Amino acid sequence: MSAPIEDYALLSDLETAAMVGRDGSVDWLCLPRFDSPACLASLLGGPDNGRWSVAPLGGGPCARRAYRPDTLLLESVWETATGTVRVTDFMPPRAGLPCLVRLVEGLSGAVDMRSELRLRFHQGRVVPWIRAVDRCAVAVAGPDAVWLGVDGPVRAGGAGDASVCDFTVQAGRRLALTLVWAPSHLPEPPAPLAVPAETLLKETRDFWRRWAARSSYEGPWRDAVMRSLITVKALTFAPTGAIVAAPTTSLPGHVGGERNWDYRYCWLRDSTRALHCLLHSGYRDEAAAWVDWLVRAVAGDPADLQAVYGVGGQRLLPETEAPWLPGYEGSQPVRLGNSAALRFQLDVYGEVLDAFCTSLRAGIPMPAHVWDLVEAMMGYLQRHWHEPDQGLWQVRGERRQFVHSKVMVWVAADRALRMGRMLGRNGSSGEWRALRDRVGRQVCREGWDPVQRSFVQSYGSSTLDASALLMPRLGFLSCRDERMRATVRAMERLRHGGFLRRYASAGGGTHSVDGVRGPEAAFVSCSLWYADALAATGRVEQAREAFERVLAVRNDVGLLSEQWDPVAGRQLGNAPKAFSHIALIETALTVGAAGADRAPGRNDRAGSASGTAARPGTRRPVRGSAATPRPG
Repeated sequence: MSAPIEDYALLSDLETAAMVGRDGSVDWLCLPRFDSPACLASLLGGPDNGRWSVAPLGGGPCARRAYRPDTLLLESVWETATGTVRVTDFMPPRAGLPCLVRLVEGLSGAVDMRSELRLRFHQGRVVPWIRAVDRCAVAVAGPDAVWLGVDGPVRAGGAGDASVCDFTVQAGRRLALTLVWAPSHLPEPPAPLAVPAETLLKETRDFWRRWAARSSYEGPWRDAVMRSLITVKALTFAPTGAIVAAPTTSLPGHVGGERNWDYRYCWLRDSTRALHCLLHSGYRDEAAAWVDWLVRAVAGDPADLQAVYGVGGQRLLPETEAPWLPGYEGSQPVRLGNSAALRFQLDVYGEVLDAFCTSLRAGIPMPAHVWDLVEAMMGYLQRHWHEPDQGLWQVRGERRQFVHSKVMVWVAADRALRMGRMLGRNGSSGEWRALRDRVGRQVCREGWDPVQRSFVQSYGSSTLDASALLMPRLGFLSCRDERMRATVRAMERLRHGGFLRRYASAGGGTHSVDGVRGPEAAFVSCSLWYADALAATGRVEQAREAFERVLAVRNDVGLLSEQWDPVAGRQLGNAPKAFSHIALIETALTVGAAGADRAPGRNDRAGSASGTAARPGTRRPVRGSAATPRPG
């Protein structure tokens, strides 16, 4: 039986990540990068698909665990009949080869411990050859080698397909186990094995504390926001600045169903929201690094723009299946790669130009050729904006005239005009203004349902879609516009156990919109958008309640997956999900600012140098914006 998704904590070295269960087992690890094949994959199968367990000999979950404050050092404590032991797990930020350290410390009495490392390279499939070299164990298969070093006495054992060692830790004593990946053609033990674990611990602790100290957030939910910021940072591929959507693949949106996707890549949608969060939270360097990645990734013909890229900006992400993995709780297929890279999405043009505009306003240096890219994208949109696409949710069904996609065309034109004014480049402003106004009028006419009293998912549809809640944040309509207030009220029909679905569910059959079988739970990000919209429309107490309802379903170390099932009371989908944590940060800023506005002496929502500046959705629409047209 698989452990609940909420049982897992995250470790990261800013190039890859590990998932550690409450039982002390690392059940997911891809080496050497986020998108590399997994060498520990029991998360999607069982022990024979690879895991590394360090726990008391009797097994069982830890009594308690937590990250050290403002770090990604995980401390798990077991209380046994013979004593108490603490395991500190961490991955030092990459300075060479990837490294995972497990530091075992006796707190009282004496505890018999076992480390069992069962490596399975190539996505939990290939059993390596294991041998001893200079007091280390090394497992080799093809291009990969994993070395395991121990800095104290152990009793080695195990079969040929695993490395097992038993040891006893007494009060006040420590023993460290260090795992290092290296290319298999390198003959010598890798350098990290020679560095004392205490040194690596101190360096890792100091790195995260220095990073956390840069945060400008001073609101009432500091611990939750800081944990989300650290999580977003942990999902950053440091060499390029890219941010992966999640470190996992194929954790299901419906247990036993086929809504299982590989999220170890970079969605422009997710990362653009991350840019806003980083800038508003004091992390300008990370924001600038992401913009650099974005400029490189989207370079080329605008017709070839994708919704998702690899961490290096690579475009080919072929989607395959892994039939040898039974899947999380039997949820198949297990997918590797993501065909979303092949979907046609108009919204990504707005995401890119919004990111460029935000960066320019923040004073982040932009390459001179970016303006050529802006003009090329706008030229493409002028020819293709009217076409149906596959939308924000990347549906696998037929293309439609999705309202959110058209709103993002409006955003693209609006941000291009703003950038033109900032840069003194107004040669095409008349055409772009005409496009913006034409799209705005069309959305307000075709995307508004007078019966539902709401903006809907697509033209001619009566289906509600939570993406309509983003209109004020994007500057498309003022939060004071009665159409937005009515839309926020209508979204209550998407509520599921106090949370929000992304759109109406079709039950257990094939969904008419996305073409995939099976129901879905509530989406964490959509639930937070709802809280954000409540705050923006003046319903501050309800917004706070909705926000704190989401905070309550974080796991014991503050992590959120993509979805929450309020019936089963469990997390679903890939975890931890960058989009969920990004939405948490943004909503904390919005709800906090709205609460401050209602305080005595506060009647203005102007930004401040503390990082709580109003986002694009809270500013007044510019002249000629979509706030002008009326539906009908």
